[in-house]
Amino acid sequence: MKSEVDGKADFSIVRYAQCWEDADILLAALDVQPQHTCLSIASAGDNALALLSKGPARVVALDLSPAQLACLELRVAAYRVLEHDQLLELLGARPSQRRASLYERCRPLLQASTQSFWDAQAPAIEHGFGAIGKFERYLGLFGQWILPLVQSPTTLAQLEQPRSLDERRDFYTRRWDNWRWRGLFRLFFSQAVMGRMGRDPSFFAYADGDTAGHLLERTRHAMVDLDPAVNPYLQWILRGEYGDALPMHCARKTFRRFAPIWTGWSGTVHRLKNT
Repeated sequence: MKSEVDGKADFSIVRYAQCWEDADILLAALDVQPQHTCLSIASAGDNALALLSKGPARVVALDLSPAQLACLELRVAAYRVLEHDQLLELLGARPSQRRASLYERCRPLLQASTQSFWDAQAPAIEHGFGAIGKFERYLGLFGQWILPLVQSPTTLAQLEQPRSLDERRDFYTRRWDNWRWRGLFRLFFSQAVMGRMGRDPSFFAYADGDTAGHLLERTRHAMVDLDPAVNPYLQWILRGEYGDALPMHCARKTFRRFAPIWTGWSGTVHRLKNT
Protein backbone atom coordinates (compact mmCIF):
# COMPACT_ATOMS: atom_id res chain seq x y z
CA MET A 1 0.00 0.00 0.00
CA LYS A 2 1.41 3.38 -1.03
CA SER A 3 1.17 6.19 1.49
CA GLU A 4 -0.41 9.43 0.27
CA VAL A 5 1.80 11.65 2.42
CA ASP A 6 5.03 9.94 1.34
CA GLY A 7 4.82 11.74 -2.00
CA LYS A 8 3.97 15.13 -0.51
CA ALA A 9 6.53 15.65 2.28
CA ASP A 10 10.26 15.14 2.67
CA PHE A 11 10.97 12.19 4.97
CA SER A 12 14.73 12.22 4.52
CA ILE A 13 15.08 14.71 7.40
CA VAL A 14 14.40 14.29 11.10
CA ARG A 15 11.03 15.90 11.64
CA TYR A 16 10.66 14.86 15.27
CA ALA A 17 13.70 14.21 17.46
CA GLN A 18 11.30 13.62 20.34
CA CYS A 19 7.75 12.28 20.65
CA TRP A 20 5.60 15.05 22.05
CA GLU A 21 2.95 12.79 23.54
CA ASP A 22 2.80 11.72 27.19
CA ALA A 23 3.76 8.03 27.25
CA ASP A 24 2.31 7.63 30.75
CA ILE A 25 -1.17 8.07 29.25
CA LEU A 26 -0.34 5.63 26.45
CA LEU A 27 0.82 2.92 28.85
CA ALA A 28 -2.12 3.39 31.18
CA ALA A 29 -4.55 3.02 28.28
CA LEU A 30 -2.90 -0.07 26.76
CA ASP A 31 -2.11 -1.87 30.03
CA VAL A 32 0.78 -3.74 28.38
CA GLN A 33 1.17 -7.35 29.55
CA PRO A 34 4.08 -9.84 29.11
CA GLN A 35 2.26 -11.80 26.39
CA HIS A 36 1.44 -8.73 24.28
CA THR A 37 2.89 -7.74 20.92
CA CYS A 38 2.87 -3.95 20.59
CA LEU A 39 2.82 -1.99 17.33
CA SER A 40 4.12 1.57 17.39
CA ILE A 41 4.92 4.31 14.91
CA ALA A 42 8.65 4.72 15.46
CA SER A 43 8.84 8.52 15.22
CA ALA A 44 11.80 9.43 17.46
CA GLY A 45 11.52 6.18 19.44
CA ASP A 46 10.24 7.53 22.75
CA ASN A 47 6.90 5.74 22.76
CA ALA A 48 8.26 2.49 21.33
CA LEU A 49 10.84 2.38 24.11
CA ALA A 50 8.25 3.28 26.72
CA LEU A 51 6.19 0.30 25.55
CA LEU A 52 9.27 -1.92 25.67
CA SER A 53 9.94 -0.92 29.28
CA LYS A 54 6.75 -2.75 30.28
CA GLY A 55 8.24 -6.07 29.14
CA PRO A 56 5.88 -7.21 26.38
CA ALA A 57 6.78 -10.19 24.24
CA ARG A 58 7.57 -7.92 21.30
CA VAL A 59 7.49 -4.30 20.18
CA VAL A 60 7.32 -3.62 16.43
CA ALA A 61 8.21 -0.04 15.45
CA LEU A 62 7.40 1.08 11.90
CA ASP A 63 8.00 4.32 10.06
CA LEU A 64 8.07 5.66 6.51
CA SER A 65 11.08 7.80 7.36
CA PRO A 66 14.61 6.34 7.50
CA ALA A 67 15.65 9.45 9.45
CA GLN A 68 13.12 8.69 12.18
CA LEU A 69 14.28 5.08 12.35
CA ALA A 70 17.83 6.39 12.72
CA CYS A 71 16.64 8.29 15.81
CA LEU A 72 15.21 5.11 17.29
CA GLU A 73 18.32 3.10 16.50
CA LEU A 74 20.62 5.66 18.13
CA ARG A 75 18.43 5.69 21.22
CA VAL A 76 18.61 1.90 21.43
CA ALA A 77 22.40 2.01 21.14
CA ALA A 78 22.60 4.71 23.82
CA TYR A 79 20.54 2.62 26.23
CA ARG A 80 22.85 -0.31 25.66
CA VAL A 81 26.23 1.36 26.24
CA LEU A 82 25.72 4.60 28.18
CA GLU A 83 24.95 5.41 31.78
CA HIS A 84 21.74 7.28 32.53
CA ASP A 85 23.36 10.70 32.92
CA GLN A 86 25.33 10.14 29.71
CA LEU A 87 22.12 9.32 27.83
CA LEU A 88 20.61 12.63 28.96
CA GLU A 89 23.74 14.46 27.84
CA LEU A 90 23.65 12.88 24.38
CA LEU A 91 19.97 13.81 24.02
CA GLY A 92 20.74 17.41 24.90
CA ALA A 93 18.64 17.17 28.04
CA ARG A 94 21.67 18.08 30.16
CA PRO A 95 24.67 20.35 29.44
CA SER A 96 27.66 18.49 28.01
CA GLN A 97 31.00 19.01 26.31
CA ARG A 98 31.48 15.36 25.37
CA ARG A 99 28.56 14.45 23.12
CA ALA A 100 30.82 13.56 20.20
CA SER A 101 32.67 10.99 22.30
CA LEU A 102 29.39 9.60 23.66
CA TYR A 103 28.17 9.15 20.10
CA GLU A 104 31.39 7.32 19.19
CA ARG A 105 30.61 4.80 21.93
CA CYS A 106 27.16 4.19 20.41
CA ARG A 107 28.30 4.15 16.79
CA PRO A 108 29.55 0.52 16.56
CA LEU A 109 26.07 -0.74 17.46
CA LEU A 110 24.43 1.06 14.51
CA GLN A 111 23.78 -0.32 11.05
CA ALA A 112 26.10 1.05 8.35
CA SER A 113 23.38 3.25 6.83
CA THR A 114 22.55 4.67 10.26
CA GLN A 115 26.23 5.35 10.95
CA SER A 116 26.43 7.31 7.70
CA PHE A 117 23.32 9.29 8.59
CA TRP A 118 24.59 10.35 12.01
CA ASP A 119 28.19 10.84 10.89
CA ALA A 120 26.86 13.57 8.60
CA GLN A 121 25.05 15.19 11.54
CA ALA A 122 28.09 16.05 13.66
CA PRO A 123 26.93 19.61 14.58
CA ALA A 124 23.54 18.24 15.64
CA ILE A 125 25.20 15.58 17.78
CA GLU A 126 27.30 18.26 19.46
CA HIS A 127 24.14 20.28 20.17
CA GLY A 128 22.18 17.25 21.40
CA PHE A 129 20.36 14.96 19.02
CA GLY A 130 17.07 15.42 20.89
CA ALA A 131 16.97 18.93 19.41
CA ILE A 132 17.79 18.04 15.80
CA GLY A 133 14.21 17.70 14.53
CA LYS A 134 12.50 20.35 12.45
CA PHE A 135 9.74 20.56 15.06
CA GLU A 136 12.25 20.92 17.93
CA ARG A 137 14.06 23.72 16.10
CA TYR A 138 10.72 25.43 15.60
CA LEU A 139 9.88 25.17 19.29
CA GLY A 140 13.37 26.42 20.07
CA LEU A 141 12.63 29.60 18.10
CA PHE A 142 9.50 30.07 20.18
CA GLY A 143 11.40 29.72 23.45
CA GLN A 144 14.33 31.86 22.32
CA TRP A 145 12.61 34.70 20.45
CA ILE A 146 8.87 34.78 21.13
CA LEU A 147 8.59 34.14 24.86
CA PRO A 148 11.02 36.97 25.79
CA LEU A 149 8.72 39.36 23.91
CA VAL A 150 5.77 38.11 25.97
CA GLN A 151 7.08 37.61 29.50
CA SER A 152 9.88 38.87 31.70
CA PRO A 153 12.62 36.46 32.87
CA THR A 154 11.12 36.61 36.35
CA THR A 155 7.67 35.55 35.13
CA LEU A 156 9.17 32.76 32.99
CA ALA A 157 11.03 31.41 36.02
CA GLN A 158 7.94 31.64 38.22
CA LEU A 159 5.91 29.49 35.82
CA GLU A 160 7.82 26.39 36.94
CA GLN A 161 7.30 26.95 40.66
CA PRO A 162 5.07 24.36 42.38
CA ARG A 163 1.56 25.72 42.97
CA SER A 164 -1.91 24.51 43.78
CA LEU A 165 -4.55 24.44 41.06
CA ASP A 166 -6.12 27.69 42.31
CA GLU A 167 -2.70 29.35 42.44
CA ARG A 168 -1.86 28.23 38.90
CA ARG A 169 -5.19 29.55 37.65
CA ASP A 170 -4.57 32.90 39.33
CA PHE A 171 -0.99 33.09 38.00
CA TYR A 172 -2.10 32.36 34.45
CA THR A 173 -4.94 34.88 34.55
CA ARG A 174 -3.10 37.71 36.29
CA ARG A 175 0.52 37.30 35.18
CA TRP A 176 0.66 35.25 31.98
CA ASP A 177 -2.43 35.65 29.79
CA ASN A 178 -1.81 39.11 28.31
CA TRP A 179 -2.57 40.40 24.81
CA ARG A 180 1.04 39.87 23.63
CA TRP A 181 0.88 36.22 24.65
CA ARG A 182 -2.38 35.57 22.82
CA GLY A 183 -1.44 37.54 19.72
CA LEU A 184 2.09 36.22 19.19
CA PHE A 185 1.05 32.67 20.08
CA ARG A 186 -1.72 32.72 17.47
CA LEU A 187 0.67 34.09 14.85
CA PHE A 188 3.54 31.69 15.58
CA PHE A 189 1.33 28.60 15.78
CA SER A 190 -0.86 29.47 12.82
CA GLN A 191 -1.15 26.82 10.12
CA ALA A 192 0.84 29.01 7.73
CA VAL A 193 3.83 29.52 10.03
CA MET A 194 3.79 26.07 11.61
CA GLY A 195 3.38 24.38 8.24
CA ARG A 196 6.37 26.19 6.80
CA MET A 197 8.73 26.22 9.79
CA GLY A 198 7.63 23.45 12.14
CA ARG A 199 5.91 20.66 10.25
CA ASP A 200 4.86 20.55 6.59
CA PRO A 201 1.93 22.24 4.81
CA SER A 202 0.65 18.84 3.63
CA PHE A 203 0.19 17.75 7.26
CA PHE A 204 -2.70 20.23 7.53
CA ALA A 205 -4.56 19.04 4.43
CA TYR A 206 -7.42 17.68 6.54
CA ALA A 207 -7.22 20.10 9.47
CA ASP A 208 -10.41 22.02 10.18
CA GLY A 209 -11.13 24.90 12.50
CA ASP A 210 -8.90 27.29 14.44
CA THR A 211 -5.62 25.36 14.89
CA ALA A 212 -3.84 28.15 16.77
CA GLY A 213 -6.84 28.71 19.04
CA HIS A 214 -7.03 25.01 19.84
CA LEU A 215 -3.30 24.93 20.68
CA LEU A 216 -3.66 28.03 22.83
CA GLU A 217 -6.39 26.34 24.86
CA ARG A 218 -4.32 23.15 25.22
CA THR A 219 -1.39 25.26 26.40
CA ARG A 220 -3.59 26.89 29.03
CA HIS A 221 -4.60 23.37 30.10
CA ALA A 222 -0.91 22.42 30.45
CA MET A 223 -0.14 25.53 32.49
CA VAL A 224 -3.21 25.50 34.73
CA ASP A 225 -4.95 22.13 34.96
CA LEU A 226 -1.61 20.29 34.85
CA ASP A 227 1.45 21.22 36.89
CA PRO A 228 4.23 22.92 34.85
CA ALA A 229 6.72 22.02 37.60
CA VAL A 230 6.54 18.34 36.63
CA ASN A 231 5.97 18.75 32.87
CA PRO A 232 9.19 17.87 30.97
CA TYR A 233 7.77 18.86 27.59
CA LEU A 234 6.88 22.36 28.74
CA GLN A 235 10.26 22.72 30.44
CA TRP A 236 12.07 21.80 27.22
CA ILE A 237 10.14 24.47 25.30
CA LEU A 238 10.93 27.08 27.95
CA ARG A 239 14.65 26.38 28.34
CA GLY A 240 15.75 23.92 25.67
CA GLU A 241 16.41 21.07 28.10
CA TYR A 242 14.61 19.05 30.75
CA GLY A 243 14.56 20.05 34.37
CA ASP A 244 14.13 17.52 37.17
CA ALA A 245 11.08 16.07 35.40
CA LEU A 246 11.84 13.62 32.59
CA PRO A 247 9.68 11.88 29.96
CA MET A 248 8.87 8.30 30.78
CA HIS A 249 11.26 6.76 28.22
CA CYS A 250 14.37 8.38 29.73
CA ALA A 251 13.44 8.56 33.42
CA ARG A 252 15.95 6.86 35.69
CA LYS A 253 13.47 4.20 36.81
CA THR A 254 12.74 3.32 33.17
CA PHE A 255 16.43 3.22 32.33
CA ARG A 256 17.01 0.66 35.08
CA ARG A 257 14.24 -1.57 33.73
CA PHE A 258 15.97 -1.78 30.37
CA ALA A 259 19.12 -3.50 31.68
CA PRO A 260 17.80 -7.11 31.46
CA ILE A 261 16.08 -6.35 28.14
CA TRP A 262 19.26 -5.28 26.36
CA THR A 263 21.18 -8.32 27.60
CA GLY A 264 19.37 -10.51 25.10
CA TRP A 265 18.76 -7.86 22.46
CA SER A 266 19.08 -9.02 18.86
CA GLY A 267 16.78 -6.55 17.18
CA THR A 268 17.22 -4.66 13.94
CA VAL A 269 15.49 -1.60 12.62
CA HIS A 270 13.95 -1.53 9.15
CA ARG A 271 12.13 1.07 7.09
CA LEU A 272 8.51 0.42 6.22
CA LYS A 273 8.63 0.51 2.41
CA ASN A 274 5.86 1.38 0.00
CA THR A 275 4.59 -1.38 -2.27
